[in-house]
Amino acid sequence: MAIVKGINIPDNKRLETALTSIFGIGLSRAKKIVSKAGIEGNPKVSDLTQEKLNLIRSLVDSFEEPLEGDLRRSIRDDIKRLGDIKTYRGDRHRRMLPVRGQRTKTNARTKRGRRIAIAGKKQVAKH
Repeated sequence: MAIVKGINIPDNKRLETALTSIFGIGLSRAKKIVSKAGIEGNPKVSDLTQEKLNLIRSLVDSFEEPLEGDLRRSIRDDIKRLGDIKTYRGDRHRRMLPVRGQRTKTNARTKRGRRIAIAGKKQVAKH
């Protein structure tokens, strides 16, 4: 496996897709890195030579935006700051509810988790 920025990128995937396994690199940024490296045809990572891999590593390391651990730390600190200053967004993060105004009466299952059955909730219809 090729290691870039401390992350094992998968050998069996195409280069652009494999670079997206690094936190902070999406498809558009991966395409820019590959074009800067001068690699054509989007080969699999296993087909790359060691020189090309070293070039990719140096291009990823030279990024001015934070990636991987620095980016995760920055996001965590931003959310913690929102909670510390007691903003509405910070409160929603703390309660693990949607932050950006989505409805919660229905939907929001991803954020709130699976449904939990409550015993005796359903009322039997009386005749």
